[in-house]
Amino acid sequence: MRLVLSLLLMMAVLVSCGRRAPEPRPTVQPATAASGSLFTYPRFGDADPHEWEGRAPGSYPVHGIDISRWQGDIDWRTARASGVSFAFIKATEGGDLADPMFENHRRGARSAGVPWGAYHYFYFCRPADVQARWFIQHVPKGSDLPHVLDMEWNPRSRTCRKRPDGATVRAEARRFLDILERHYGRRPIVYTTVDFYQETGIGRLRGTEFWLRSVAGHPREVYPGAPWTFWQYTGTGLVPGISGRVDINVFRGGPDSWSRWVSGAPAP
Repeated sequence: MRLVLSLLLMMAVLVSCGRRAPEPRPTVQPATAASGSLFTYPRFGDADPHEWEGRAPGSYPVHGIDISRWQGDIDWRTARASGVSFAFIKATEGGDLADPMFENHRRGARSAGVPWGAYHYFYFCRPADVQARWFIQHVPKGSDLPHVLDMEWNPRSRTCRKRPDGATVRAEARRFLDILERHYGRRPIVYTTVDFYQETGIGRLRGTEFWLRSVAGHPREVYPGAPWTFWQYTGTGLVPGISGRVDINVFRGGPDSWSRWVSGAPAP
């Protein structure tokens, strides 16, 4: 009996020596608890894909989403397991509109361990301090990520299509950012689009991190010389756990940089 067992053991060892070890799954556990489990290099779908020249979004390891009421209910655990490592959630717009799904999305992200921040869509027909107070009224403290000021032209708005000069835009943005920084303890990020960035000089705001929209090319080509922390690379993404299309974004750095940035360090 011992001889048989010995022969079986030797055969198992020989077989295992000739077998290739499986490749590790591309996941990373970051250093900070607020980051949750970080999933790197996810492969999301896209309803309107195209070829990328130069560095493509898929070469960045940390991906996340930005959402609003239009995404409806989200299966957050499925989204997280598919590779969603962060979420920016719409909270408010102008000075009198609140996203009715904000609280639902915020609680869902937290329960699934997805780091979240909130964003405000700015209207130039309302003073910055009014809009900042409106945001604070609806967004509690305790987010994992800094919040976001969304600054872009709104030509489809029925109530506010003002296009102030660059100096006015920057002054209003600075006022909003200062108020939120004092309240939440961290300066918000500014999200913007190509035309708005070029026409207003919003990139001149000192001490501010930027989240740039560029769905046709890398930010270094579309925004030459502009620093950025997040890049929104598609508005037609397909993510498990989310019905329909969704915006997908990448973080500029790798997993270690992400952990440090969530903790408050500057972006790489």
